[in-house]
Amino acid sequence: MASIKKFQVTFDCAQPERVARFWCEVLGYVVPPPPEGFGSWDDFDRALPAERQGSAFACVDPSGVGPRLFFQRVPEGKVVKNRLHLDVRVGTGLVGDARVAALEAECTRLVALGATRVRLLLADGTDESCLVMQDVEGNEFCLD
Repeated sequence: MASIKKFQVTFDCAQPERVARFWCEVLGYVVPPPPEGFGSWDDFDRALPAERQGSAFACVDPSGVGPRLFFQRVPEGKVVKNRLHLDVRVGTGLVGDARVAALEAECTRLVALGATRVRLLLADGTDESCLVMQDVEGNEFCLD
């Protein structure tokens, strides 16, 4: 059996482009070029039927290593904790105060982009410190 090496992470959301552009800033991702024959994603979007306009957006790792992120509009709002979340690895290799300082610095940057700080979980002898946050639509993620 062959192993799968490529995958996409899909987010259900109310405003796909807004959430995608937030995650581009968080991860250093980029918006891919529009489909052939279109000068921009806005041009492509305007060519869709009215009910599909603004219904999806994507971003990609410019190095091609990370997964593609796809954002799709859904009618229902978020009401419970995510069953899956992203851990943004900003404190790898750091411990103690140095790790917390790195987490706090990234938290400050992301709050300026529209994220919400939820809580700092300090190291407990088993797990290192991490910072729980929410993106621009309330989806949980961790700074790890």
